[in-house]
Amino acid sequence: MDSLSIKGGVPLHGEVAIGGAKNAVLPIMAASLLTAEPCVIRRVPRLSDVSFMGQILTSLGARVNLDGDTLKIQAVKIKGVGDYDLIRKMRGSICILGPLLGRLRRASVSLPGGCVIGPRPIDLHLKGLSQLGARIIIEGGYVRARAQRLMGGEVFLGGRAGPTVLGTANVMMAAVLAEGVTIIESAACEPEVVDLANFLSAMGARIVGAGSPTVTITGVKELHGAEHEVIPDRIEAATFAIATAATNGEVTLLDARPDHMHAVLDKLRESGVKVERRGSALTVKRGGQLKPVDITTLPYAGFPTDVQAQMMVLMTLTPGISIITERIFESRFMHVSELARLGADIAIEGPSAIVKGGRPLSGAPVMASDLRASAALVIAGLVAKGTTQVKRIYHLDRGYEKIDDKLKRLGARLGRMEES
Repeated sequence: MDSLSIKGGVPLHGEVAIGGAKNAVLPIMAASLLTAEPCVIRRVPRLSDVSFMGQILTSLGARVNLDGDTLKIQAVKIKGVGDYDLIRKMRGSICILGPLLGRLRRASVSLPGGCVIGPRPIDLHLKGLSQLGARIIIEGGYVRARAQRLMGGEVFLGGRAGPTVLGTANVMMAAVLAEGVTIIESAACEPEVVDLANFLSAMGARIVGAGSPTVTITGVKELHGAEHEVIPDRIEAATFAIATAATNGEVTLLDARPDHMHAVLDKLRESGVKVERRGSALTVKRGGQLKPVDITTLPYAGFPTDVQAQMMVLMTLTPGISIITERIFESRFMHVSELARLGADIAIEGPSAIVKGGRPLSGAPVMASDLRASAALVIAGLVAKGTTQVKRIYHLDRGYEKIDDKLKRLGARLGRMEES
């Protein structure tokens, strides 16, 4: 198990290319199961989650080949059973349920694993697929779904924390091969859902309204192969933007898709960070003294929960009191105790973290609890005095392609070490 040793105090400078979006590529890979013809996916990041999904597709019978950032998948003959040992490693693997049910009319998929950031039930996934005609039971740790026919219908996917992104993806992928018209109300509006819809449309699906709360899908008899380029990762871009502001550097983010980042960029500017947009590139630099801000995580187009931990680090450096309220995942403050080890003053009151900023951080050993907490601890290490050792960085490799190499090219002093 690897760790990162970081010597803080160096401003980041230069350019960094933003890779393909993890949260877009995984359901797109799963969607390739909907056809026997070859699919080509470009700008695929080399992440452990992508590797796991490739192994899952291979276990189902697909041929998967990654060459550089181009992924070729062909699923001529597939089975409908998803293996527990693979699926338990990654929550995103649940998105194979919809395409297996759509193509085979049956699916048996192990309940997934993933980051420990609070309960993330799949009841809305199952509710939506049931409304298309699937009979679903859960037994022995598996979701078992069958349908003699899938029929279009009205599906409502609103939940306690808002729409479900993977649930929208699962219902969409099953509905493209259902009979008739499916209308998804309270659909997730994230850019990753739009990217999946664009890929499905390239395969021959008929989808209208992706990116809005109402998505209409008219079923077709079959889909064909397609080529597609994955959108840039807005969370990776936000992470590098915050790291730049935290270290008082200046970095240009290439291929950042600022139109997917309005809420993050708005809060960065409100906090005193200068953000200049040139086409798809963003240049980020500190504009003077940082200012405290209040943030509430919300479904897209609100402030993303996946950037909450990173933004909290910036607020620890900001004189004054900032309040960060988490409305998506109830256990997503596990990084707070680790930031406290570095000297941060943060109090938790219900769903809110009260950050008393302006105190200097000092290096210490810390433990990553999940993917975005790992990124936050790396940012904290970049600004802390002395050396910070971030342990269990396998979480980082799930969602950031060679983040240590990218940071080194921007001037960061860090190294990866293998732990015994």
